[in-house]
Amino acid sequence: MSQQVSDSGVLLNLQGISKSFPGCLANDNIDLQIREGQIHALLGQNGAGKSTLVKIIYGILQADAGTLHWRGEEVRIDNPGVARARGIAMVFQHFSLFESLSVIENIAIGLRGSGSSGKPTAQLRNRIHDVSSRYGLPLELDRPVYTLSVGEKQRIEIVRCLLQSPKLLVMDEPTSVLTPQEVATLFETLRKLAAEGTAILYISHKLDEIRALCSRATILRNGRKVAVADPATESSESLAAMMIGETATVLSHDNSNSGSTDKGRPRLSVNNLSLSDGDSQGVALQDVSFDVHAGEILGIAGVAGNGQDELMLALSGETRITPAAAITLHHESGLQAIAQSSPQERRTMGLCVVPEERLGHAAVPDMPLYENALLTAFKRMSLSRAGWISKAASHEFARQIIEKYQVVCRDSDATAASLSGGNLQKFVVGREIEQHPDVLVIAQPTWGVDAGAATTIRRALLTLAQAGAAVLVISQDLDELLQISDRVVAICGGRMSATYPAASLDASTIGILMGGGELPSSGLTT
Repeated sequence: MSQQVSDSGVLLNLQGISKSFPGCLANDNIDLQIREGQIHALLGQNGAGKSTLVKIIYGILQADAGTLHWRGEEVRIDNPGVARARGIAMVFQHFSLFESLSVIENIAIGLRGSGSSGKPTAQLRNRIHDVSSRYGLPLELDRPVYTLSVGEKQRIEIVRCLLQSPKLLVMDEPTSVLTPQEVATLFETLRKLAAEGTAILYISHKLDEIRALCSRATILRNGRKVAVADPATESSESLAAMMIGETATVLSHDNSNSGSTDKGRPRLSVNNLSLSDGDSQGVALQDVSFDVHAGEILGIAGVAGNGQDELMLALSGETRITPAAAITLHHESGLQAIAQSSPQERRTMGLCVVPEERLGHAAVPDMPLYENALLTAFKRMSLSRAGWISKAASHEFARQIIEKYQVVCRDSDATAASLSGGNLQKFVVGREIEQHPDVLVIAQPTWGVDAGAATTIRRALLTLAQAGAAVLVISQDLDELLQISDRVVAICGGRMSATYPAASLDASTIGILMGGGELPSSGLTT
């Protein structure tokens, strides 16, 4: 017989939730109340226990101890189907999509059992169009998912949840790949949903967003609830201090005198690079040209789906380009035309890459960290000789990364999938930086990571550039680009804007460039 707990207005009440994994107490006696119509933030560093707690709420995991009450009734949420039946929907940070299917097919499958046949229909197409238009989340319904950017994939997840008219919407880093304009639109949507009575559990590391949007915040640290706060009455600094248990470090970078003439010679040059949409199965790249100089960070801004993925694949070598001289590396042995070179050939010549999708692209989920380190570093770090892998050297390299970048994990035998998103990102970034590349190309370096991890990653990029490397950062976090870049360029519809000193820009002016506009020529660098 279910137990009744009376508390008017409380939609979900968690009491004494604990969950352990081998060698890790992820949740330790956590209480959490979420009220109808409330936008409630769940804060904490990567590894604090947030993901475990929301997986318990959504039925992916079962608590070892504690109870869940839904509208006063004690319930057991055995699986996500039970959660959805009660009105709980979740937008995951790592997406649950079938890459080979189209957008509408993925949405239809996701709605199966929720009043949908699981098949694309004209009625479903109309519903999606209505929701997409209302909430400013455009989707190309017939595009295969594997051709989409991370930001576009996230829109699918959000729309799919909104089609279910949820009573509780759990959102894990929903704005990490959105522009400021898209964030504003999303916030309008969330406020409207809350006004209609929908409760929202909102996970984000962007503390300014939390302060602007949420009326309540529960803070976790090391698996325990350490505070409950009203974000509007707190500063970002005070919230960060609650999360980490000490005053947060502020990263500083003087880019006031930045510009190509202040840096060394070009290390990476892209010259009239073009790629048809048929070749890329995405956005056509049109006469893309830029240089990245030794000792500088060049930031590329853009709305998701405007050619960033295609450019990244061309630079990494996963897509080969003609002519070979469309991409050149200024190597110690001279100028190298590399647009036809393989990823490993480019890496040997000094170009390392961090793709935006860390789990599955940057790292193999089921492989231990030392093997993931070996995958890209075996040659540059001499982890294999004459075709024989050195496990000892691979373990030592992984341990160095774990220690230097403060990666929270069991040890170098831990699988990539066992790490939190931020800790895996620190490991992947560290793996590439510690190979001492001449050029580093990195996409969305701090997507979905906490303030402490973001500072660690950004400081490492600055240190790499100060050591003489050329760093190319593709990011939709405009604050990040303004903080660490020397120069900024925007990509829109596969075309690049002019390049500007970061010190001459702000979020609004970058937004103009991201929309295909131009700025006065007085700010232009050559």
